[in-house]
Amino acid sequence: MKKVLITGGAGFIGSHVVRLFVKKYPEYHVFNLDKLTYAGNLENLRDVEAAPNYTFIKGDICDASLLEELFKKNDFDGVIHLAAESHVDRSISNPMAFVETNVLGTVTLLNAAKANWKGKPGKRFYHVSTDEVYGSLGAEGYFTEATPYDPKSPYSASKAASDHFVRAYHNTYQLPVIISNCSNNYGSFHFPEKLIPLTIHNIQQGKSIPVYGKGENIRDWLFVEDHAIAIDVIYHKGKTGETYNIGGFNEWTNIDLVRLLCKIMDRKLGHVPGTSDRLITFVTDRAGHDLRYAIDASKLKNELGWEPSLQFEEGLEKTVDWYLENQDWLSDVTSGEYQNYYNAHYQQ
Repeated sequence: MKKVLITGGAGFIGSHVVRLFVKKYPEYHVFNLDKLTYAGNLENLRDVEAAPNYTFIKGDICDASLLEELFKKNDFDGVIHLAAESHVDRSISNPMAFVETNVLGTVTLLNAAKANWKGKPGKRFYHVSTDEVYGSLGAEGYFTEATPYDPKSPYSASKAASDHFVRAYHNTYQLPVIISNCSNNYGSFHFPEKLIPLTIHNIQQGKSIPVYGKGENIRDWLFVEDHAIAIDVIYHKGKTGETYNIGGFNEWTNIDLVRLLCKIMDRKLGHVPGTSDRLITFVTDRAGHDLRYAIDASKLKNELGWEPSLQFEEGLEKTVDWYLENQDWLSDVTSGEYQNYYNAHYQQ
């Protein structure tokens, strides 16, 4: 049985990757290592937590001793590294937390793989990153795998640094690595500090919907389950040492996205059209707010055959339906009750 370590598997994207691998590959044993910070939620994985090919480990990727023990005991065939601090606003208020997890944690994980995998063929270290490392685009053009790095926020700077370390370990130590840089994700189990779940939740509660500046910033959006499938494809078919950009071919200004969500929510909740639009509140723009991100994912499509499966409006409808149907999950997250899940279900 092959053994795969997925870091950050209790998070938003990570939980979708864990679920996909556990269900799709019964011949794999999936180990989920997560520190369970505020964004780690084991309720996200309730449907697979009893699977015979799944093991959860509470731990920190900065803990070198723990990683050494895990690698020696399990001799992982591969690592899919998603553990990261990821919210730009939090990086502005506390950049050191992002340096510690995203940079030092990644290097600690690289060291553990390097030490354990020496002389062992067939291994793979897959580092999952973000399009934000490329900086900001103007009205035209796209990020490609050859776009120079130009991070603008402490978050993107920390991810850029981790990307560079992954490539350095490949070039210096021949560690078998692969990297992907993805655009904004949306979908189920998304922590409600992010734009789409925050907007849905605030409309439900009749609260104001904060929109930075004039809402003119543009993002490329990808359904999280499509991202998980892309990670699966890259992990199994990608070429060692390569980088693959993952995008949704789907650009929206923040204000147009919020207005579309308002329209969907008014219809779902039986409101008079335009009701939710009144909740939109323009707030002071984020410091260093990048204008536009847009991914050229043609390399991934042409070489590995992946492309998004859902149109944005369809994916957004599914996302809204999920949040409306999972009020208990949302309530646990907003109240903080979800943080008791580990003690209640794993410490018995």
